[in-house]
Amino acid sequence: MILEAKNLVKWFGTEENKTYAVKDVSFSVNYGEMLYIVGPSGSGKTTLLSIISGILRPNAGVVFVKDKELWKLNDNEMADFRLFSIGFVFQDFHLFPRLTSVENVAIPLILQKKSWEESIAAGYKYLEIVGLKDRADLPPHKLSIGEQQRVAIARAIISEPDLLIFDEPTASLDGDTGKKIISFVRDNILSAKKAIIIVTHDNRIYNYATRILRMEDGKIMASNKGEF
Repeated sequence: MILEAKNLVKWFGTEENKTYAVKDVSFSVNYGEMLYIVGPSGSGKTTLLSIISGILRPNAGVVFVKDKELWKLNDNEMADFRLFSIGFVFQDFHLFPRLTSVENVAIPLILQKKSWEESIAAGYKYLEIVGLKDRADLPPHKLSIGEQQRVAIARAIISEPDLLIFDEPTASLDGDTGKKIISFVRDNILSAKKAIIIVTHDNRIYNYATRILRMEDGKIMASNKGEF
């Protein structure tokens, strides 16, 4: 097991006027698993994602990642966790417009204080993995949306993290491109030593999941692939 969340609670607002985004959520993720968390907008998916990735502290509950309690890490340990143990692919990609594709991909290694030459060489390698080595020297605005998504994936996997998290990875893609991206992730990135969590409301890609959890009104309803 790579991740275990227990009794997570997150609210916003004052004590007298709370709005609960996550209500007593518990679940686990195993190595080799591509787990989907699905549900309508406003169901708490993004808040839950922020909690388990070390971005947003819960009001109650615990998160264990690789047997370490995430929210007991100090600032330096949390920074290392985000840099070395987790890869995050954002819905809008968060690519730097003035950098080339290969420079965008190399950023995690540069932050890890690897040399520029080593980081860029690895950037080319991982762009080749996602089929974009010939687009390495182009800035993001010269790439298609699907190509930008693959650059973001290359950046997420360059440091070889154990846990990859995708936030609405197909939201900006047409149906065929979205399926190709998720199929690529499943066939080329998922392994027995990694786990992938995908938050989505796109039912066109549900059949790629190994397991699906449905979230409604801040709670997870026990689900599996066969129910969708």
